Amino acid sequence: IEEQLPDLHSHFCDLNLEAHMYASQWFLTLFTAKFPLCMVFHIIDLLLCEGLNIIFHVALALLKTSKEDLLQADFEGALKFFRVQLPKRYRAEENARRLMEQACNIKVPTKKLKKYEKEYQTMRESQLQQEDPMDRYKRENRRLQEASMRLEQENDDLAHELVTSKIALRNDLDQAEDKADVLNKELLLTKQRLVETEEEKRKQEEETAQLKEVFRKQLEKAEYEIKKTTAIIAEYKQICSQLSTRLEKQQAASKEELEVVKGKMMACKHCSDIFSKEGALKLAATSREDQGIETDDEKDSLKKQLREMELELAQTKLQLVEAKCKIQELEHQRGALMNEIQAAKNSWFSKTLNSIKTATGTQPLQPAPVTQPPKEST
Repeated sequence: IEEQLPDLHSHFCDLNLEAHMYASQWFLTLFTAKFPLCMVFHIIDLLLCEGLNIIFHVALALLKTSKEDLLQADFEGALKFFRVQLPKRYRAEENARRLMEQACNIKVPTKKLKKYEKEYQTMRESQLQQEDPMDRYKRENRRLQEASMRLEQENDDLAHELVTSKIALRNDLDQAEDKADVLNKELLLTKQRLVETEEEKRKQEEETAQLKEVFRKQLEKAEYEIKKTTAIIAEYKQICSQLSTRLEKQQAASKEELEVVKGKMMACKHCSDIFSKEGALKLAATSREDQGIETDDEKDSLKKQLREMELELAQTKLQLVEAKCKIQELEHQRGALMNEIQAAKNSWFSKTLNSIKTATGTQPLQPAPVTQPPKEST
C-alpha cells in the first residue's frame, strides 16, 4: 500500500487503521465472506490461473477504486465502508468485471513480495529476541497446554467413538444373527413349499394326462358318431333320390296310359258322343279316378315313406349338431384346463424359486425341464 497508494497509506497511519482490520477476512475467505458470487468466481479463476499473488492484486484494486471515499472517512467510517458499502458496489457484474481488469493491470513483483516476507520474518525474530524469556516460556507453555488439552479432547472423542462403534457393531452383529436365523427358517419353509409344489405339479401333470386320455376317447367317439351319421345321411339321400326318380317314372307312365286311353275313347264314335255331352267330364273323371286309385295309393305310401325318411333325416341332423356342440364344449374345457395348468406352473413355481433366491442370496435353482405333452390332432 505504501508503494502503490502512499496518500491512502499515510491516511490509514493517521487513523491507526491497520491492514489486518479489513484485509484478513479477504485473505482467509478468498473474498467469499462479503462479496457477491459473480465477483468471487472471477477471483477464483484468476487464482487458479495466476497463483496466490492475485489476492494482493485484487486487494490493491479494491483500495484503489475506493480511494476517494476512504480518504474522506474516519476510523469508524472506513471500517463501515469496508464492511457494508464496498461489497454492495460490486453486485453488478459489470463493476466486478472492471475490477478484475484493473487487478490484472496492477503489477506486484514476486521478488518484492519475497523481500517483504523476509523483512517480516526478521522483524518477528528480533521481537522474539527482545522479548523477556519468561514471557516467551509462559507463552510457549500456554501453547503446549492448549495443544495437550486439544489432544486429550481428541483422545476422549476417539475413545467415545471407539466404544460407540463397538456397541453399534455388536448391535449390528446381533441383528445380522437374528436376520440369519429368520432367513434360515424362511429357507426351510421355502424348501418345504418347493417339495409340496413339486408334488402338486406332479399330481396336476397326472390329472392332465388322464384328462387328455378322456378327451381323446371322447373325440374318437364323436368322430366315429360323425362318420356313422354322415354315412346314414348319404344313404337317406340316395334312397330319396331313388324314390323321386321312381315317382317321376310312374307319373310319366300314368300320363302316357291316360293319353292312350283318351285316344282310344276319342276314336270310338259312341264314346266321343258321350264325351261331347254334359256328363262327359264326369264320366271321364270317374273313369280317370278309377284308373288312378292304385297310382294314388302307391303315391301315398311313397309320400309316407318319404316323410318318415325326412323325419329320420331331421333327427339325424339334430344328433349331428348336438355331437358337434359337445365336441366344441369338450375342446373348450380342454383348452381352459390347459391354460389353468400352465398358469399354475409358471406363477407358483417361479414365485417359489424367487423366494428361495431372495432368502438364500445364492444363485437361483435351475428348474427341472417340463416335458411337453405330444400334440394330438383333432
